[in-house]
Amino acid sequence: MVTSTHEASHRIFQDRPEILTPVFDLLGVPMSAKASVAVLSADVTEIQPLERRADTVLRVEPSDGDHFLLAIETQLKRDERKTTSWPYYVAYLREKFCLPVLLLVTCTDRRTARWATGPFTCEVRGWTTHSTHPLVLGPDNVPKITDQRTAARDPAMAVFSAITHGRDPEAPAILEATADALKAMEDSQTAQHLGGLLEIGLGDTPARETWRELMGFTNFFPGRGTMLEEVYLEGKAEGEAEGEAKAILRFLAARGIPVPEEARERIAGCTDLELLNRWLDRTPHVQCVHDLFAEGPEDTDAASA
Repeated sequence: MVTSTHEASHRIFQDRPEILTPVFDLLGVPMSAKASVAVLSADVTEIQPLERRADTVLRVEPSDGDHFLLAIETQLKRDERKTTSWPYYVAYLREKFCLPVLLLVTCTDRRTARWATGPFTCEVRGWTTHSTHPLVLGPDNVPKITDQRTAARDPAMAVFSAITHGRDPEAPAILEATADALKAMEDSQTAQHLGGLLEIGLGDTPARETWRELMGFTNFFPGRGTMLEEVYLEGKAEGEAEGEAKAILRFLAARGIPVPEEARERIAGCTDLELLNRWLDRTPHVQCVHDLFAEGPEDTDAASA
């Protein structure tokens, strides 16, 4: 069964390919600083009824040449079926694209990570036909990023660190550093995207609630049960304007922002959907409820209409 932690642990490589440079450094694999990365189909099925799918497949074209494929698998527990499916992925991709293949396995559990290093061999009477040696990322070689300045230099790597160490006693410190780094980012869309990815990546761990308290909510990844989605859908069921108003109030409460009675009445009594939508868009960023009502050109136009 594919879990949210499983998805986030490989999805981050698709969404933020810049993470590959520090990852290859961790693994001791030479990699040029500049590389073109393209996401390829993860389908490695040859016969329709037999479904085989790697989690993520990237075509990596370093600036110094030597193009290759990177097949990324997330493994949350030991699974003996992978001892044959992983060699299959490598052989199939090598044949299909005529490029060398690296297999990278990400783990959040130490025992699983040790098992995933292999090698996974096909042997008969002492003779090895082939041998698969995955690269493995896990709690033992992914650093715990607890310093905000380090997290700010590479936010995607900080998010990956937080997912990998989600059950570690130091998880709160990692999450605090990551939250500070994301809040300081100029690109708020990327920050919210990474924040949402981390929220689903933490799965059912206590760290997920810690992350929600630190960041409030994020608005990416529909269907994954992020806080904003839960509150928004609940509010929308009440009707357009009323639902928008309730969602705004719930979002502010989730972020711990006090809402005086006068402001609460102003939000609840508003029937202008356009204005409510603007307030809703501001809720991730305001520091107090008065910031929600700060007039911009669009508010002035709406008032005079």
